[in-house]
Amino acid sequence: MRAQLIPLDGGAPVEVAKEMTVIGRQEECDLRLDHKSVSKMHCVLVKTDGVVLLRDLGSTNGTRVNGTRVRRAALLPNDKLSVANFHFKVLFGAALTAAEQVDQTQRIDANELNKLTNQVSVGPDLSPDSEVDEPIFDVQKNALPDVYPEDEKKA
Repeated sequence: MRAQLIPLDGGAPVEVAKEMTVIGRQEECDLRLDHKSVSKMHCVLVKTDGVVLLRDLGSTNGTRVNGTRVRRAALLPNDKLSVANFHFKVLFGAALTAAEQVDQTQRIDANELNKLTNQVSVGPDLSPDSEVDEPIFDVQKNALPDVYPEDEKKA
């Protein structure tokens, strides 16, 4: 079972790869959070039977799940895990799959968009050489304004 911790401060997702992951400040920890508010051996995550179990290892500043300080807990998808001052969103199972699908937005540069909308200027020497130059689909301009009316007043 795959599991990830998504930092709420916008950092890169942390893959919980092992069946047992130790979180703490010590170099030997699987997930090292180098801050004085994190205990040397803060907590442990255990993946088992489709669930992620959490156990606090007697940390000074505590481990919280959805704002509640816990000694141990079964984590659910989208729970908020706080280790001292570090905050993560827990994803695994169907929630992880759904999150990966949402993040699969494809970027198209301006030249490629022009090709798709068949707005490529064709000079006297150039002509479309095949059906490939025809638009693949109709791209419609967004009807919504790029700037909200109150933003225009401020500018």
